[in-house]
Amino acid sequence: MKNILVTGAGGFIGSHLTELLVEKGYNVKAFVHYNSWNKWGWLDTSLVKDKVEIITGDIRDYDSVYSAMVGCDTVFHLAALIGIPYSYVSPQAYIKTNIDGTYNVLQSARQLGIEKVMVTSTSETYGTAQYVPIDEKHPMVGQSPYSATKIAADQLSISYYNSFDTPVKIVRPFNTYGPRQSARAIIPTVISQILNGEKTLKLGNTSPTRDLTFVKDTANGFYEIANADGLFGEITNIGMSEEITIGNLVQLIAELIGTKIEIISDEQRVRPGKSEVERLFCDNAKIKANTLWTPNYSLVSGLTETIEWIGNNLSHFKSNIYNV
Repeated sequence: MKNILVTGAGGFIGSHLTELLVEKGYNVKAFVHYNSWNKWGWLDTSLVKDKVEIITGDIRDYDSVYSAMVGCDTVFHLAALIGIPYSYVSPQAYIKTNIDGTYNVLQSARQLGIEKVMVTSTSETYGTAQYVPIDEKHPMVGQSPYSATKIAADQLSISYYNSFDTPVKIVRPFNTYGPRQSARAIIPTVISQILNGEKTLKLGNTSPTRDLTFVKDTANGFYEIANADGLFGEITNIGMSEEITIGNLVQLIAELIGTKIEIISDEQRVRPGKSEVERLFCDNAKIKANTLWTPNYSLVSGLTETIEWIGNNLSHFKSNIYNV
């Protein structure tokens, strides 16, 4: 790798990955969503913003994607709609962004002869665990419109590898958390409510389990998979091989902050019954066998850093409002 494009570079994981690649000395183009205010997402406040080439465009627009990829040898494709609740409101928006956007990257890569295409998947494609830990051979089940579009994007990517030898690697992170995460995610929701003085927290279902990876470890997983000799045309999980219930996670956060809380169910935060993913527990044997990836953060150290960051940026969070 030498010249790299990161789509979704202004987002949560994308901004951390962009910073990591710059720190490692690569020439990085950052593809961010065009807007009239010329906002670059989290890159606006990043220390590396003057060291990357910012390109504004729309992942749904083939012309802007193709143009951004010219001169690159590697593409990390992270641009996507990721909020599960809003996928119930507008499934078509997810089809256009997640499927059409991935097509634009793949077809441009095919036309330009890109050497590596890193496509971002999600553990949501597995649905509720049919066995644990979940390895890359686990069946995929679309339990939400979001996960269905990500399954489609993954399969389209594999088809480009099989049909056109497009050098695709699919990166499948389990639940990532940390600084800059959307306020609608469970960890920022809980932390921001507690730091704003709430003792009674409004949450959705607290019985599902999740496998949680700190964002810097996830970004490093992308980097290590990209640098692995093989893994083309394959899926590789990133996760800790640990699980915790949402309820126990919330209590752990409260303990780290030093407070006691009560949880009440908020119906608007509860997924439709058949759509809830009840259990996610990662098998990370493949990434450990094929790369040098080793996580640097435990759940406690990652949550501690996240709590500190949210505390310093609490004005960004409207904890009294639920936003899908």
